[in-house]
Amino acid sequence: MYMVAEHQHGRFDASPLHIAHALRATELKHSNRRPIEKPLDSYLDKDTQVELEMKHRKEEDDLYRKFARQREEEQFKFKEEFREEWEKELEKLTSRFERELANKRKKPDEQKVLTLRLQREREDLEKNLTLRRDKKKESLTRKLLEHERAATAALVEKQSKEMMNLINEKRSEFMRAESLYIDDDYQTEELFPYPSNAPAPQPPGVAKTDIYHDPLVFADIDQIAISVAQEDQKTFTDLVRMLIGRCGSDVEKARTIFRWITVKNLNTMQFDDTVRTDTPMGLLRGIKHGTESYHVLFKRICSYAGLHCVVIKGYSKSAGYQPGVRFEDNRFRNSWNAVYVAGAWRFVQCNWGARHLVNAKEVPKPGSKSKSDSLRYEYDDHYFLTDPKEFIYEFFPLQAEWQLLKTTITLKEFEDLPFVRSLFFRYGLYFPDDNTKAVMVTDSTGAVTIRISMPSNMQASLIFHYNLKFYDKDTDTFENISLKRFVMQSVVGNVVTFRVHAPCSGSFLLDIFANAVTPREYLTGEPMKFKSVCKFKIVCEDVQTVMVPLPDCASGEWGPMKATRLFGLVPITHQDALIFAGRELECQFRMSCPLTDFMATLHKNGSEEKRLAKYATHYVTDDLVTFKISFPEEGQYGMDIYTREVNSMGNSSGNNAEHNNEKHLLTHCCKYLINSSSNWFLIQSLKQVPHPITKATQ
Repeated sequence: MYMVAEHQHGRFDASPLHIAHALRATELKHSNRRPIEKPLDSYLDKDTQVELEMKHRKEEDDLYRKFARQREEEQFKFKEEFREEWEKELEKLTSRFERELANKRKKPDEQKVLTLRLQREREDLEKNLTLRRDKKKESLTRKLLEHERAATAALVEKQSKEMMNLINEKRSEFMRAESLYIDDDYQTEELFPYPSNAPAPQPPGVAKTDIYHDPLVFADIDQIAISVAQEDQKTFTDLVRMLIGRCGSDVEKARTIFRWITVKNLNTMQFDDTVRTDTPMGLLRGIKHGTESYHVLFKRICSYAGLHCVVIKGYSKSAGYQPGVRFEDNRFRNSWNAVYVAGAWRFVQCNWGARHLVNAKEVPKPGSKSKSDSLRYEYDDHYFLTDPKEFIYEFFPLQAEWQLLKTTITLKEFEDLPFVRSLFFRYGLYFPDDNTKAVMVTDSTGAVTIRISMPSNMQASLIFHYNLKFYDKDTDTFENISLKRFVMQSVVGNVVTFRVHAPCSGSFLLDIFANAVTPREYLTGEPMKFKSVCKFKIVCEDVQTVMVPLPDCASGEWGPMKATRLFGLVPITHQDALIFAGRELECQFRMSCPLTDFMATLHKNGSEEKRLAKYATHYVTDDLVTFKISFPEEGQYGMDIYTREVNSMGNSSGNNAEHNNEKHLLTHCCKYLINSSSNWFLIQSLKQVPHPITKATQ
């Protein structure tokens, strides 16, 4: 579940059309620091562009015919080689059988045994050769496809240059005759025309947020892309002119192409085997044959819009990657784009930006408009014009200059960067500690700390969760105890801390999730879907201290910060997650909004919750609520606190507790970790407080 509309850091829905076009154009114009250009058809007539496209299509036809001939030749050669190998091996087998049979002609029983053995060995031979054939065929098909992709990319590169040359030529002719810009009030010396030649790669001078702050500024531009994607076009010229006809800047042009590709959902398109090149589906035949990727297609379409674009090759932390994996082979090879807009090269990853239809049971058929108004198209805005300092966490180019960083990094440094996902940056998260790496090594006690900082505008809405499991196997328990109980999550100010204490030597995978919700959403009881923001490999070489798990409390963070954020319940006596106490404790809060039906539950390793129920009570005086605990024995306890708003019937999934057998369920508010000891005065005086998960606190 993404956050609601009042928090614009989560779901970027392209469907709202209430933003005025003039306001949007003005904001983009100012952010891009360039005036609005007249449309492409002002200086390049459609027939001229179509003429060049038809020339390119003929070149593609010739290339695809060449591919078909090569495949037929290779298939014929492959079949002949397999037939010859089969005949040769079968002849060897038959000759050996005939020799053995000649020696046993007077023994019918032995002849029968030999015949059965021949039949069995022939079947085994056929099976083994078939397996070898299929493996060779797969390898051959892969090599042919790699060759075809390279040839297609080279052709698109050549054709894109020719299309760019045509556009630049007509554009220059037009500029010599009259102004290219709609607003003539701009001073000529302040104009920075789009470059005719592709500039060298350089780090951008401004951040993405300096170009636009909110994707909703593209609302009507995005809607154009969505509408065009519902229809079919027979030429790229038609497609691009429909997409960019109302675009006034290079950023808008790149945006509408990006959104068309992310909406088109090319991976799920169905192609007829007899599709002709002069049909709408023939326009995307490269996708059908697997010879053209999202990135090559984006480059091709950009050239029709007059935008410089390159395809960058390198490594990515994509599907199947885990922190700590080294890039030693081609498993994680990938491609992406950089497009020159707003005066600099900017990264675009159409494939990762593409999402799906939401609230739609099926993708509408081309040309169908009956359901278009009820659909919402999800996409990931992070992968449009991504800042290099964020992009480098997931993508490493083979050519260092295309990192677009002022100081480039090595492949080893790329591997060591924390494994983060796009949501990490969408929420504005960052690591406050410079030593945070993809692989974190514990100290001699088996402990390691990971800290994540939040921006001030997200502190009130972000909720974190985590999962811990063994790195090399899908197991999340140790001696039948959840590994989650060996992690202490707490929030202080704008920093969320995960203190991991490995119960044994080995490697673990820590997956950290987040979601942004309002207090109202939390209290309504709607299920909350958390998405991964980062992962870490935790390596524990040796544990010198026996660890015990934290008390079995409700999942999530420790400490009172959650109570303040979501319930307006302000701690008066204890602001930290960890409390040192004697055999009795009073914990007091002040209510800043009406709450009712409080409850506290105690948990202790080795003790039943029901037995501890009578030791925790509470009372309310005006706006103060006081929890009073009498510990039956020394040791480590966990205390869960539950409540609900006045007149609230809601609950939060996974964090509920029944109260006095009533039907109403309470919502988890916060929890504390309490060390009860008769020597608590001495413990309070210690400057260095040990980690709570230790043998001493068992």
